[in-house]
Amino acid sequence: MTITDRIDAITLIPEAYRAAFLPAPKAVKIEITGRCNYRCGFCALRTRKKQPKGDMALPLFKRITRQMREAGVEEIGAFYLGESTMAPELLIEAVAWCKHELDFPYVFLTTNGARLFPELVALLMEAGLGSLKFSVNAASEKQFSELMGVSPKLWRKALSNIRAARKVRDDNGYACGIYASSIQYDGEQQVMMQDMLNEHVLPFVDEHYWLPLYSMGSLATAREQELGYRPTAGNQGRVGALRDPLPCWSAFTEGHVTADGILSACCFDADGRWHMGDLNQQTFMEAWNSEKFQLLRAAHLRGDVSGTPCQECVAYA
Repeated sequence: MTITDRIDAITLIPEAYRAAFLPAPKAVKIEITGRCNYRCGFCALRTRKKQPKGDMALPLFKRITRQMREAGVEEIGAFYLGESTMAPELLIEAVAWCKHELDFPYVFLTTNGARLFPELVALLMEAGLGSLKFSVNAASEKQFSELMGVSPKLWRKALSNIRAARKVRDDNGYACGIYASSIQYDGEQQVMMQDMLNEHVLPFVDEHYWLPLYSMGSLATAREQELGYRPTAGNQGRVGALRDPLPCWSAFTEGHVTADGILSACCFDADGRWHMGDLNQQTFMEAWNSEKFQLLRAAHLRGDVSGTPCQECVAYA
């Protein structure tokens, strides 16, 4: 199964999940750390105030992932909003625990790539990582520095690490897919991105796909307007298989857990307004079907999220 097949299976809400009270989601993303080495202009992390800036405690990670597996979750993403490679030892242990102790069929990771050195790639693939995806969203060093707000040397390092990851995978025969995604812009920017990808990315990945410029729960809107790009409503999935913004799949088919153990209804929850339950106090399924979560899902199913945290996010529709 390709990575886009997996993405499309999550973003297309099946009938069995078009309800307020739900079975366990197929996939959950867990924030290994709230830290990030980038300051991307289009990312909700720029406005993060309430979410954690530290790492997830390993005992908490083990407890909640066991609950998830027992409830029927099949896919674990070892990331959410923060950059997981900022906590490499924890990341390796988390991947190994999910794959070898809990027998999750699919463990995946998305990274900006700047800190994913070949040695870490080998350790993660040895631990059982099944999918490694790089986010590549700038066409040049100058643009990278402007958009990501950090040194241009990290752009060069990330591209180098993509090439190195492919070599590590192929030389050792690891069963791990290597992928990349990019935000799809307009006009000249898109041409520049395609040229860069053709040279530095596409020869080294198994698949690449485009993403729209998300509104990030409306939290990054000011910066997006400053950059001159108009975001789409909600999270409609990938370009080529966009979904209606309501109901939003994020609240129905995939769980999202912050580094301090909060279950969120949103894949871009940077300020805590989508918090649905506390996994320090509740089991995963108790939080997944909390009264607050059920009320939010009911609003999505009615197609009217007025007065909910999702109201601004879909305002672009």
